[in-house]
Amino acid sequence: MRREFLKKMAAASAVMATAPMLGCSRKEQPTTGTEPDALIVPRGQGLNITGTFLDEISHDIPHQNWGETEWDRDFRYMKAIGIDTVIMIRSGYRKFITYPSAYLMKTRNCYKPSVDLLDMFLRLSARHGMKFYFGLYDSGMYWDTGDLARETEDNRYVIEEVWKHYGHHKSFGGWYISTEISRQTKGAVHAFRSMGQQCKEVSGGLPTLISPWIDGKKAVMAASGQLTKAEAVSVLEHEREWDEIFDGIRGAVDICAFQDGHIDYDELDAFFEVNKKLGDKYGMQCWTNAETFDRDMPIKFLPIKFDKLRMKLEAAKRANYHKAITFEFSHFMSPQSAYLQAGHLYDRYRDYFNLPTL
Repeated sequence: MRREFLKKMAAASAVMATAPMLGCSRKEQPTTGTEPDALIVPRGQGLNITGTFLDEISHDIPHQNWGETEWDRDFRYMKAIGIDTVIMIRSGYRKFITYPSAYLMKTRNCYKPSVDLLDMFLRLSARHGMKFYFGLYDSGMYWDTGDLARETEDNRYVIEEVWKHYGHHKSFGGWYISTEISRQTKGAVHAFRSMGQQCKEVSGGLPTLISPWIDGKKAVMAASGQLTKAEAVSVLEHEREWDEIFDGIRGAVDICAFQDGHIDYDELDAFFEVNKKLGDKYGMQCWTNAETFDRDMPIKFLPIKFDKLRMKLEAAKRANYHKAITFEFSHFMSPQSAYLQAGHLYDRYRDYFNLPTL
């Protein structure tokens, strides 16, 4: 009797739990404040994200272990919100590489990858009507020593090799000089100028992109437990130093997309205004690298709170930036990301920009 009673009680509880969903449609259910018309800020005031990095050779975010099926689906998610440009963040990092480079496997003892990701990304870019930017190789020596000599040396061969074997792809639209700097790093101007010039020479003038960071209060090492530091660059120092750098790399670098996550939200306008002024002065397009991961949390790294992303995109729009790209869609904004919050960020972004649902 007891067993029969418990069965009946369990069945009744299940019916009660589902009754609200069965008894009314979505429209008839009470609003929760999450409907698109619940926004209390003007929609669409930010600069749309139309580009993203692709990070499959990483050292501080996890691999999602996708195959071509998952990547094809992700390109479709990108396309649905207007992304037309993808940038491979780097073609290799230390010994892990994205394509079977004869030079890197022989000279630097790099591991042979199981899949040619470079070929796959180029094909998917063509299939979805996107431009692909190739990210150069990162030996890791710069991070260890502060010396850029190895990066310049290795990439002399990588640039030639990649253009010879992959330059025929119609989606190959430009180059990304993947070495990240923040200020007047020793040898940076020479390294960026030489690598940029070679990229343009071998490819008939395809554009080159850099994405440095601003040495702000949140420019701390990813492995550090800190979120901020006491000493941060001022707007005037930033302008003076980057005026000198831009002067040294003009003609070799076409686009600069400063990372936007190292400064506070009330500093965005001041730094963005300087970046745009310097870009205009030296004939360089000014993009923003709108980071979609959160630097304000002790857990590194999780998808960013939507309002933080919105504020950054709105500042980029006020500064008249040419384009917004992000680091990076697949981990921090994709509906199929390993992070559940990423899909929610995708939905909030679509609501804000009045983009159709999938």
